Amino acid sequence: MERYDLLYRLYDEFDTKTLREYQNFVDVFPPVDSRVALDHWQEANDELEERKDEIRSAFAMGATYAEVVARATREQAFTALDLHSKYGRAVNALVLDVDETLRSAGRTDNEIPRDTLHMLTEFHESGVPIVICTGQTLENVKGFAIQGLGNELVHSGDVSIVYEAGTGVFTPGHGSDTKRLLYENLDSDIQSVFGEIRSRVLPDAPEELRRSVHLQGNEFNVTIKPNFETGSKRAEAVIDEGLVYLLDLVGEAVVNSLDIAELAESEAGGRAELGPSWARAYYADADNEIREVLESEHAVPELALEDVPSAVSERFDRIDMAYYHADAAEVGSLELDKAAGVESALDVLGVDDPFVVVMGDSKSDLRVMQWAADNDAGLAAAPDHSSRDVLAHVMDTDELVFGRGRSAEMLRTISALNLLAKLG
Repeated sequence: MERYDLLYRLYDEFDTKTLREYQNFVDVFPPVDSRVALDHWQEANDELEERKDEIRSAFAMGATYAEVVARATREQAFTALDLHSKYGRAVNALVLDVDETLRSAGRTDNEIPRDTLHMLTEFHESGVPIVICTGQTLENVKGFAIQGLGNELVHSGDVSIVYEAGTGVFTPGHGSDTKRLLYENLDSDIQSVFGEIRSRVLPDAPEELRRSVHLQGNEFNVTIKPNFETGSKRAEAVIDEGLVYLLDLVGEAVVNSLDIAELAESEAGGRAELGPSWARAYYADADNEIREVLESEHAVPELALEDVPSAVSERFDRIDMAYYHADAAEVGSLELDKAAGVESALDVLGVDDPFVVVMGDSKSDLRVMQWAADNDAGLAAAPDHSSRDVLAHVMDTDELVFGRGRSAEMLRTISALNLLAKLG
């Protein structure tokens, strides 16, 4: 209990709120070419160091405690101490989703806030690798990563990008391992399914749907995006319609990837025209959100899950259908999810005994969180507007929930955990 008592003393006896305000001002002060402004920054920095010196001289290991209170509120510091008491480890890698986690259209004009960028820079400077884990294309992620964090940091060798929800991993500065195309390791049967879907998805779509959506520029996954504002009623309508269309296309492509003998051995006797109904039945049973969309689109199949031939079901078992309300409908490989990408990224980065913090909001992030929990490999944190399953997982573990657009607050908690871990 000694450390808990020390934290109580720190936050009760010192004006830590003002100290943090000085620290935040010094950290995120914008680059300006003004003598008056620079003098003001220097005055604030001098005051900050004086306040830290008071703490440094008042406690054994006072330098570390001064850094804790300069970054973390009382609640964040005690959460960090609880985490250290539970796990006894520092976080040795960050695994971070981007959209609606690091950045949020609701609060930050869809840009990563400056205080979040600063915290990421601090982690990098302390030797903690960063894994950016997203469903976006590599070029999109590289663009805003370099814009926000700087070209030098992104190409430092300690940053990896898991893109398209795990189909590829990009880690600059690692020679032949700089880009790993994980989808190339899939067998030809699964690759043929995706090849057919990609070649047909827009040409075969109904005219109105084809005019209302576009394909995200993925290397492997097939993602339909609306030609309307994300989250709008029009986007909702077209993505719901697009999901049903994609389901049917997946059913047809899977059947076409099987030979006649495989279908003939099933109880369905090779009725290949039932592929779309089989897909609807399978994925409706697997995902309640997909079932709800099928119901709203009056597209619920008459068949039940047990009517799906085993050979078809086994192939569906390897293909993921993802639905993001009023945002996207996507076909991906379950063998190439974000968790597989993260494992590959950590391997390239040389993180042999990972204890990561996974921050995300969607079902694809949940798989990484579950991987971390199942392997005693880290913590899970999520914004409060995350999907129900993500929030349930986070609340069942360490309750690390933060507000929309406030990822920096969670990063400060993790920073405090790492500082406290230095004390042994």
